Amino acid sequence: MLDLGIVILNYRTPHDILRNCLHSVFASTGVTYRVTVVDSSESADKNGVALVRGEFPQADLIECANKGFSFSNNLALRQMGFSERGVSNDAPRYALLLNPDTEVEPDSFAHMVALMDADPTIGIAGPKLVQGDGSLDRACRRSFPTPWVSFTHFSGLAKRFPNNPRFARYNLTFRDPNETYEVDSVVGAYMQLRREAIAATGLLDETFFMYGEDIDWCYRVKQAGFKVMYHGGVTVKHLKSTVGKLSPKAQFEFYRAMLIFYRKHYRRTTPLPFHLLILAGILAKGGRALLPEVRHPSPLKPAHIPAV
Repeated sequence: MLDLGIVILNYRTPHDILRNCLHSVFASTGVTYRVTVVDSSESADKNGVALVRGEFPQADLIECANKGFSFSNNLALRQMGFSERGVSNDAPRYALLLNPDTEVEPDSFAHMVALMDADPTIGIAGPKLVQGDGSLDRACRRSFPTPWVSFTHFSGLAKRFPNNPRFARYNLTFRDPNETYEVDSVVGAYMQLRREAIAATGLLDETFFMYGEDIDWCYRVKQAGFKVMYHGGVTVKHLKSTVGKLSPKAQFEFYRAMLIFYRKHYRRTTPLPFHLLILAGILAKGGRALLPEVRHPSPLKPAHIPAV
């Protein structure tokens, strides 16, 4: 049984960045792994496919239409033996979602596997991510975006009081990024999952096109009784600051994901006056384009059905 099943989703990633990511992955030591690259780029930009086939033939390659982060990653996870109804006997011990704009150290995977091997109650783990300029990618350790946590973040209270645990829970800026501790969520740029956690919760929720699916998976894994751990002793480079600004489509999906997550996990326990305030706040940030989603919400994915 392999240690890691690594899924790398490529969508128009600059070729030098994708190449550096794959070079770093295949230079890894201390673990056994299988790499699957999913390419969802438009037909006019398929040079990433040629790059993988020509320079990294040891990687499996899946080509698909751009139907979102969850959909594309799930294709590879199913091919590796993970599914909505359970996990096959030959699936890797851990699944890893890895962004194409990351670079790992040769021992990064070994240290992350060792962390999870040492504690079978850890369902998900992620490392410290640093951006191209060396600054911390604050999304690598987060709290769930409850109405209060989201309010403190978007109102500016978290930025004004970054060392206050009451106000700065969104990105946990009051905690030492070099330590290792339990968190609510890590980020999909590097998200390592125990096969038993996937068996208990199913795959990524494809209601989310992009953004939010990683937090949702962490939420479901914690609901299933597992822990989510942040490993501050492992550093992985995440070059998102060099790839460019978010497109209008990406900005829309960010706030749409926020709306979906709220409806899925918090709406039932939120009194109507606060519910209306939350909707108003999301619309104020996301704009009028979100109105159809508010009026006619996307159907939520059915609950996971464990294997019999």
